[in-house]
Amino acid sequence: MTEFGVNFFPVVDPAVKSATAYYDETLRLIELAEALGFTQAQTVEHYFTAYGGYSPDPVTLLTAAAARTSRIRIGTGAVVPAFTHPVKLAGKLAMLDHLSHGRLDVGFGRAFLPTEFAAFGIPMDESRARFAEGVEAVRQLWTTEDLVWEGRFHQFGPVTLLPRPYQQPHPPLYIASATSVDSCVAAGAAGHHLQVVPSVTSAEQLAAMLDAYRGAWDGAGHPSAERRIQIKFTCYVSEDREEAHRQAEFHERQYVEHMARAVAPLATEGSADYPGYEKFLDKAKNYEFRAALEGGKVLAGDPDGVREQIAAVRARFGTDLSFSLQFNPGATAFALAATAMELFAAHVMPAFTGQDVAA
Repeated sequence: MTEFGVNFFPVVDPAVKSATAYYDETLRLIELAEALGFTQAQTVEHYFTAYGGYSPDPVTLLTAAAARTSRIRIGTGAVVPAFTHPVKLAGKLAMLDHLSHGRLDVGFGRAFLPTEFAAFGIPMDESRARFAEGVEAVRQLWTTEDLVWEGRFHQFGPVTLLPRPYQQPHPPLYIASATSVDSCVAAGAAGHHLQVVPSVTSAEQLAAMLDAYRGAWDGAGHPSAERRIQIKFTCYVSEDREEAHRQAEFHERQYVEHMARAVAPLATEGSADYPGYEKFLDKAKNYEFRAALEGGKVLAGDPDGVREQIAAVRARFGTDLSFSLQFNPGATAFALAATAMELFAAHVMPAFTGQDVAA
């Protein structure tokens, strides 16, 4: 059975929608998602800009979501170990695991925006090493008593974290990978789950990443039934196909333009840990919605069309995928996002979950 969740990446200009309005609407949509049968709600960690800046601390928003729901899983997609001491990060996440009564999934990411690294005083060329150390330190803090940690970036101990996580030995752990096959191999070998985003890589590269991940997972002897691969899309659904495409084209263009401005310093300065990011500006300048739609980088259309698009994703990248869908990118009106979720739950989701399609 394929699972479907919702994600919230606030590509929002404060002049268009206030932070208060965005949070209020997000929490209402998470409540709706639970009622409609979506299995997870997640959000990101970003700072400063309209490209995600309304979510500097995913744990805060997810704590509010946990208090307003009882069944839907909540997830980070992702938190950034490089920006938080591992003792602090492990403790915050363990608390949230308890507050949600074991509904937490934890995704970790490296981050990639130059202004964020500069603000924290962290060289971007250290991001890969800091990520690997941070993930492992958090995992060991969750599972080890009297831990003594002697890392390159942090040294502490002996310490025993309180509280221990609600889920044992710890919450499901995901690695977010944008373009790196090596990251996917490392995640698979370690037995970590995977989060991928088709919009930032080619279909061929994504297929190679997933093949490498599955191969590393199986090669390490992890049970295949326990493997989880989450794929993320923005999703626009309307009873009127052309209206869905108009909404998608407008908001996807906003998304790409905000992202291009956020990565512009890296595009000119470069970083050994982020090869190829100088191409982001060219991609933004040459963005074409129809090409993105035909290339499977966005889901948009009437319910029948979106159902066909998801079937195509599964045929190309594997039937072991779960989907995390963003229905409210940018300043999308609450009513439009809610209607899209309702249409998806009634007419798209059942085709892949073994339920009868709603009339």
